[in-house]
Amino acid sequence: MKTASCLVLLAAGGLLARGAELAWPPVLPDGVAVMTVTSDAWLKPSAPLKEGVTVAMAAPTVDILYFDCQRYPGKPWSVWGDGLAAGGRYFTSIGDHLAPRGNAFLYAYDASTKSLRLLTDVQSVIKVPAGRYTPGKIHTRLTLGSDGWLYFATHRGGTRATTAGNGFTGEWILRCRPDDGRCEVVAHAPLPNQCLPTGELDPERLIFYAGTADGDHREKRVQFLAYDTRAKRVLHADDHGPYRAMIFARSTGRVYFSRDGGRGIVAPLVRFDPERPGPPREVAARVGLRAATRETRDGKVYTVDGDHLWEFDTRSETARDLGRLVAGGQEYITSIDLDPTTERFLYFVAGSHGGSYRDGSPLVQYDLETGARKVIAFLHPHCRDRTGFTPMGTYASAVSPDGSMVFITWHGNRGGPDPKRGKLAFNTCALTVVHIPVAERAATE
Repeated sequence: MKTASCLVLLAAGGLLARGAELAWPPVLPDGVAVMTVTSDAWLKPSAPLKEGVTVAMAAPTVDILYFDCQRYPGKPWSVWGDGLAAGGRYFTSIGDHLAPRGNAFLYAYDASTKSLRLLTDVQSVIKVPAGRYTPGKIHTRLTLGSDGWLYFATHRGGTRATTAGNGFTGEWILRCRPDDGRCEVVAHAPLPNQCLPTGELDPERLIFYAGTADGDHREKRVQFLAYDTRAKRVLHADDHGPYRAMIFARSTGRVYFSRDGGRGIVAPLVRFDPERPGPPREVAARVGLRAATRETRDGKVYTVDGDHLWEFDTRSETARDLGRLVAGGQEYITSIDLDPTTERFLYFVAGSHGGSYRDGSPLVQYDLETGARKVIAFLHPHCRDRTGFTPMGTYASAVSPDGSMVFITWHGNRGGPDPKRGKLAFNTCALTVVHIPVAERAATE
């Protein structure tokens, strides 16, 4: 070791040395379960910001934790399904991305005790014989049903994992009881030979909606699935499904998505109405849709694709272009969250697939009334300096019910750049909880 930064990497995060094999499971310095840091360093930019973007004045407190299921190397350990905050807890999932026999894990974080608890893992629930296909991801949003169960679905690790020779016939819709971790299969292969990368539950009607990816990686079709979890039957399916995101209107139970999938595409929405099951019908509104918030009390949903934000009115089925969104150079956003209390602020991290650190891994607050963009915290490089972990991107975040905390599940890096490729690659998952100072949640004109 020749530099101070290398010494930090050696001591922090359970590493051996830069470029050497990582130690599993990852551990924080001094073996603590959670590290809590309040520092002005969270407010220091490490890359240029867009014109008009400001930085918070009050320093946040940040809690940092590792997931203890990471006891062996993943390919890589990563997060792909959006999280959920409810009742003082944050629910999230990570997976090992292994294929054809992978595994994914569901966790609950208790904000009062600052502790993570493993609820279940997919392999233990689906009970597939050794040597047969098991999914390495949970790629859908976690949703809490009115029956008290958490619902989600599985997805493959590598794209070539889903072949008949591996025993693949389709994915699983699962549900887990958050208090005791009891988990069970709701449906296996509701659509034959289809993976389920996109999905969420209608909590009242208990209909699980999904967009698929064909088990044959050469086939690019995306199907749509509406599955009645009470009746255990397919309510509707067709060959034109959503690309990675849907708009769910809780007030009506309707689901909206675009048939013209792909990043950067602004396209008409179609509507599926569970009261009149049948082929989705086109509506006049056009939006970009890579991620969407929940519905507000007055029927608004906010969607994002790249550096652009839209407002969709579920009552009039019209859309409004709200313009630019991001704070730095990264534009890929896969989770965007509404403050449930004021419904005035949106929170997000750009660079979901691993580029966040290039902007300093900023958590951005967007004011829906003024259009102001403010960085609440730069999670990089201070997180790396304190723990050895570089937060690189996220597909999972949520805001606490009182609006005081933002939970972010990261795929990130320990050990520095891959010596073979010379690039920083994610290999480890961690959770950060950003406590937003009251002054930074106040309305500003």
